[in-house]
Amino acid sequence: MVELAESEREILLIGRDLMARLFTTDEWLPTVFAAPKPAGGQQFQIYRDGLERFSVVSTILSGGACVTISQPSVWEIAGVWRGAVNRQRLDASPTKSAQAGVSHLLQARAVEARSSGSGEVLELCNALDDQTSIVIHVYGGDIGRISRRSGASHGSMDAPPLGYANRENAPPYDIFSIQNEIRD
Repeated sequence: MVELAESEREILLIGRDLMARLFTTDEWLPTVFAAPKPAGGQQFQIYRDGLERFSVVSTILSGGACVTISQPSVWEIAGVWRGAVNRQRLDASPTKSAQAGVSHLLQARAVEARSSGSGEVLELCNALDDQTSIVIHVYGGDIGRISRRSGASHGSMDAPPLGYANRENAPPYDIFSIQNEIRD
């Protein structure tokens, strides 16, 4: 889709529909990319495009946990695969309250798309205290290599590229590993 689409708008429209279709089943995400941290949140890189046009990431939130994510300036398609998440935009300016943004609840199977250039600082909070919630993100670049604003300081300094919780024996998929698993 990324290769064939003629514009970012087309990527977001088609991609949002494809992700919604993907969420009709609960069995496709390997458990290694859905493992919750005992307390808190973590991210796994599920797929890495060799040309760095996009990446697929899972954000895993233990019951009641929150993570602050500084969005890169690339497009994003995000959906709640399991559970429920409150997504709140934080104010990145040093003169306003960090909680000044609008929050909204996303239930399981909800999908959103955002154009590039927002550079928002977001807080994702698991709306469920007793269950793990999982958000799947598709970004218009390899966010593991893109410097972003520090979420901890709400935009006051550049942060290093995002790290992932992938273990050495669970690297992200790439086109070569996927082709090796395709059988006629």
